[in-house]
Amino acid sequence: MNRKLGRLIGGFALALYAGLTSAGYQLNFQPPVTRIASEIYDLHMLMMYVILVIFCLVFGVMFYSIYAHRKSVGHKAAQFHENTTVEIIWTVIPFLILVGMAWPATKTLIAFKDTSNPDITIKATGYQWKWGYDYIKGEGEGIAFLSALSTPQDQIHNRKPKEENYLLEVDNPLVVPVGKKVRVLTTANDVIHSFWVPAFGIKQDAIPGFVRDTWFRADKEGTYRGQCAELCGKDHGFMPIVVEVVSEDKYKQWVADKKKQASAAAEDPNKQWTLAELQARGEKVYAANCAACHQASGKGLPPAFPALDGSKIATGDKAAHIERVLDGKPGTAMAAFGKQLSDTDIAAVITYERNGWGNKKGDLVQPAEVKAARK
Repeated sequence: MNRKLGRLIGGFALALYAGLTSAGYQLNFQPPVTRIASEIYDLHMLMMYVILVIFCLVFGVMFYSIYAHRKSVGHKAAQFHENTTVEIIWTVIPFLILVGMAWPATKTLIAFKDTSNPDITIKATGYQWKWGYDYIKGEGEGIAFLSALSTPQDQIHNRKPKEENYLLEVDNPLVVPVGKKVRVLTTANDVIHSFWVPAFGIKQDAIPGFVRDTWFRADKEGTYRGQCAELCGKDHGFMPIVVEVVSEDKYKQWVADKKKQASAAAEDPNKQWTLAELQARGEKVYAANCAACHQASGKGLPPAFPALDGSKIATGDKAAHIERVLDGKPGTAMAAFGKQLSDTDIAAVITYERNGWGNKKGDLVQPAEVKAARK
């Protein structure tokens, strides 16, 4: 029995040691790179030290009293109902401790909410399940793009080893210059999300129909990662945030490159596309936006995510199909893609769905039809 117990304790200790050595930084906050994040970290450590001192004092007195005044050495329980001095002490001391803790916390909270006079303003819109960024003030004004998870499906489904930034990598990171005050306006298109980047000390809910704001000023260049911190549906865990903090010169170059890309990608909404062109583009759009729910095979995951292969929507009236993709379906996980995708992308993915798998409608949707259907 003793040998078995020893093995059990040894195995537990080994597992605990392995977990601690592999966790590393997980035992504390991420290294702060903004003044607010540093203040939050300092507050956290201050509270921990205060709590530790209180814990040691209270339990030290309690254990000493139990040991020194135990019945076996002849002590008897004292009989009393109240002691004014003790009651004053245990009221005044906690009050002073709370005031001492509240003062720095209040100063940090006020600074945390001061979003005035930003150098750059960015709107972050939460979608199921990606982020949309619009630069609405500053040198990058007019830039807009979507940022979605880029971790390969082979890693997610354990067909390949998971890399260092598993589920914390995106195709289009948010880019900001070092040392500039960045105001972030948060909102959402469907359900409540939350914009959270621990190294910046920011966490702000993104609520449909409301605009909230937060801010940060990164003091160090680098790549910083966060996540949606609100349970927002099936792929909540696949909605990372990546912010690249770069030098002023690199930021200016990034802005110039983004604007060139936007100009080059501008498409004529009246262009007539062929069926083959729309299907090829639609397959890519489907893989990036639809396959997670409806599956690459189009079979879906009924009943939550219905199949598109042979469905009434994908084989029925084109106008109804366009409306469903543009506006989604209230009360279900079907998101509205009207604000996420261009007219051409929506036309392409609908064309792909109507002609993919067992759906052989042979028809196609032109971008002009999507544009006309927008409300």
